[in-house]
Amino acid sequence: MSSHTNLDWNKPHQSPLQRILIVEDDPVMRLGLEQFFEEYPEYQIVGMAADGYTGVEVAMRLQPDLVVMDIGLPQLDGIAATKQIKANLPNVRVVMLTSHNNETEMIAALASGADACCIKGTSLEQLSVAMSAAQTGATYLDPLIARKVIEHLKPPTSTKNTSQLSSRELEVLKLIVDGRSNPEIAAELYMSMSTVKTHIRNIMNKLAVNDRVQAAVVALRNGLV
Repeated sequence: MSSHTNLDWNKPHQSPLQRILIVEDDPVMRLGLEQFFEEYPEYQIVGMAADGYTGVEVAMRLQPDLVVMDIGLPQLDGIAATKQIKANLPNVRVVMLTSHNNETEMIAALASGADACCIKGTSLEQLSVAMSAAQTGATYLDPLIARKVIEHLKPPTSTKNTSQLSSRELEVLKLIVDGRSNPEIAAELYMSMSTVKTHIRNIMNKLAVNDRVQAAVVALRNGLV
């Protein structure tokens, strides 16, 4: 854990510092974020964590203003960690980082309560914009995938069969919304890959959608998960 105290608290008319928690398992990325925040005196890193469970525990204890959260964390992923933090600390802002240009992950991240989503490797200027948006209560989505996400958010042609999903299909759909891959769904629900694919195909047929991202959108809009 890292705490920075080299800022002059006695400066007149100084704006309140934004207290930052970094939750990132990659030490190189953590160092890069630390160096980034050193360029912005309005931010103060109050803690760091390398996995989701620790991130939630540290957030509960320190109650930072803003959490920079990696989506691909060990033990507890960033989406689940964000859900827990937001459930207990709804005023804490979360900026989610992902290494994948994956609209399913981004939709799941936003559904978890994340205030901003950025792709790792984005410019420092973009990250600064995302953080500023989160601080003001706005939602920020990385422009690299915003267009694809917006396209998938267009209403599907029909959602009349949402009530026909079986309990097992609803379990699979929830994991799709959480951004899980087919192998992860199979492991979570103790089923074969072929069974997972069959359930997903049935879900898409019943929801009248073309892919799993649209299925996730329908699920969120209709309160299915």
